[in-house]
Amino acid sequence: MCFIMQNSTTDSMKKITALIAAAALTAASASAQERPQSRVEQYIDSLKSTHRIEYLGEGEKPSPMDERALLDIFYYDQFRNAQNPRSPYFLFMSRDANFVMGLGGVVRMRGWYDWDGAMPNNGFIPYNIAIPKNPLREKWLGSTPAGTALYFRVLGTNTRVGDYQLYIEANFDGYNQRDFLLKKAYATLNDWTIGYAHSTFSDPLAEPLLVDGQGPNAYVSTTAVLVRWMHNVRKDWIVAGSVEMPQSFVGANGTTTQAIPDWIPNIAAFSQYEWAPNQHVRLAGIMRVLPYRDLVKAENRNEIGWGVQLSSVMRPCKPLTLYFMGNYGRGISSLTGDLIMGNYDLVNNPNEAGSMYAPRLFGWYGAAQYHFTPNLFTGLTVGQLRYLPDHEQQGTEYRYGLYSALNLFWNVTPRIQIGGEYNLGRRQNQDGEGRWAQRVSVMTQFSF
Repeated sequence: MCFIMQNSTTDSMKKITALIAAAALTAASASAQERPQSRVEQYIDSLKSTHRIEYLGEGEKPSPMDERALLDIFYYDQFRNAQNPRSPYFLFMSRDANFVMGLGGVVRMRGWYDWDGAMPNNGFIPYNIAIPKNPLREKWLGSTPAGTALYFRVLGTNTRVGDYQLYIEANFDGYNQRDFLLKKAYATLNDWTIGYAHSTFSDPLAEPLLVDGQGPNAYVSTTAVLVRWMHNVRKDWIVAGSVEMPQSFVGANGTTTQAIPDWIPNIAAFSQYEWAPNQHVRLAGIMRVLPYRDLVKAENRNEIGWGVQLSSVMRPCKPLTLYFMGNYGRGISSLTGDLIMGNYDLVNNPNEAGSMYAPRLFGWYGAAQYHFTPNLFTGLTVGQLRYLPDHEQQGTEYRYGLYSALNLFWNVTPRIQIGGEYNLGRRQNQDGEGRWAQRVSVMTQFSF
C-alpha cells in the first residue's frame, strides 16, 4: 500500500537549488525515518544472504553490524547501474572489518526478433531505423552475449590514508563483435577518484532495468578517464566535480573544415539530494571545448559545448520505482544514446564556409517499475531525443527518435534472472519522413 508521511527535510532542501528542491520535495514526502522496506530492498537483502564469505586474519568474525556496513557499499554505489553485474557471490573479508574483496561477474545472453524492418545492430537504437525500409533487412533473428562480464573490487579503510576502493571491470562487447573489452578501471581514496569510470555528468542509478542493453536513447552513459572529487556535504546531500578526458565527434566535411584532436578536458559537476539509499534527485552539468580547423581561413578554432541534466530515481511506495532523466545542451550529442551514432557535436555552418557550430539537443525519458513480489516485476519506459540544429539540414538527416520498452522480469533465484521485452521505436527525419520499428527480446543471466 502506498502512503505519504511528512518529514522534516524542508529546511535543508532550501539550501539546494530551487530546481532540485522542487523535484525532491515530492519524493521526500514519501520517505520517513522509520519507513518500510521497498520490494527492491527486500530483493537486495535476499542477495546479501547468498554471499559466501571467507574471513581473513585472526580473532573473532566481524559483528553483524560491521559486516552489513561493508556489504552495503557493494549495493549502494552512485555509479553502478541496472546493467552492471550483481555483487559477487564469493567475498574475502578481514576479521577487523577493515577490508573486503570480491571477484564476480555475470553470464548474460540475449535473443531477439525484429520485424517491420530490422536494425543493423544488436541494440535497439531508433537512429538506425532505415528510411526507407531496407527490403534486405525486413526481419532478423539474432542473439548476443553482450554484457557478459567479470569484475574485481576491493574496499577497505586504513587508519593512515582513510577509505579506499579499487575496481576493474571488463566485458564482452557483443554488439558488433565479441571482443573482451575494458569497461571500467579506477581507484578511489576518500573523496577522490582517478581512472576510467562513468562520467560525472551521467547518473547510472537513474537507468531502469531493460532487456535491451543499449537503453533509452536519451540516456547518458558515457565513460571517461577522469579525476573526480565527490563529497557528502551532509548525510543527504552530495556534490561532485571532475576533470575528464574529452572525445568529440565532429562532422567536418574535409573540404572547408577538418576535425583536429581534442586538447582541453571536459569539466563536469553535479549536486544531489538523497533521502534514502538509491533514491535521489540530481542536477548535473558539463562544459566542453570542441576544436576544429577552418580550412578556408587556415586557422584552428574552438567552439564551446555545454549541457545540463536533471535525473531522479524514487520509490513512492513499496512496489513502485520511478525513473526520470532530462537533458539539454549544445555540442553534447556524443554523450547520448542515439546521436552518438553520428558526428553531431560540431556541424558545418551552411551560411559561412569554413565555420562550424555546436547544435542543440533535448532528450528525456521516464520509466516505472512495479514489483508484484520482490522477485517478479514489470517495467515501462518511454523517451525521446531531439536534434535541434540552428540551420536547415538535409532532409535525410535525423530529427528525433522515439523509444519505448515494456518488459517482465523474474528472479528465479537471487542470482538467476530471466526477462522478456517488447520494444517500439521511431526515427523521424528533417524532411518529415519517418518509420517505426518493433522488436521482441528475451534475456537470461546468472550472476556469480
